[in-house]
Amino acid sequence: QVQLVESGGGLVQAGGSLRLSCAASGRTYRMGWFRQAPGKDREFVAGFTWSVGSTYYADSVKGRFTISRDNTKNMVYLQMNSLKPEDTAVYYCAGSYARFFTTTPSNFDSWGQGTQVTVSS
Repeated sequence: QVQLVESGGGLVQAGGSLRLSCAASGRTYRMGWFRQAPGKDREFVAGFTWSVGSTYYADSVKGRFTISRDNTKNMVYLQMNSLKPEDTAVYYCAGSYARFFTTTPSNFDSWGQGTQVTVSS
């Protein structure tokens, strides 16, 4: 099982930026960032496949968030710009062995512990 450790969360004002990092002990087929706000379901934010490299985003973050990776270090990043109060949530890094395209949390096999992002208005 791949171990994932997130870092980089914090408190930021609306319009600000944060960069989340995820250190992976190995590789799965695809990686994703998810978030969960209080009282809400966990939702997909951004993802990519290690081999193909194409990225995909939730409509709510498209144009503001960028997912990237460092292949040599097995690191995954989420650059978040133009943050809004509705982006407040615990953000999770996740890995999936699924070879089919998926953004469903239950199809992801490994999860980090999460990092809190709070955006004040």
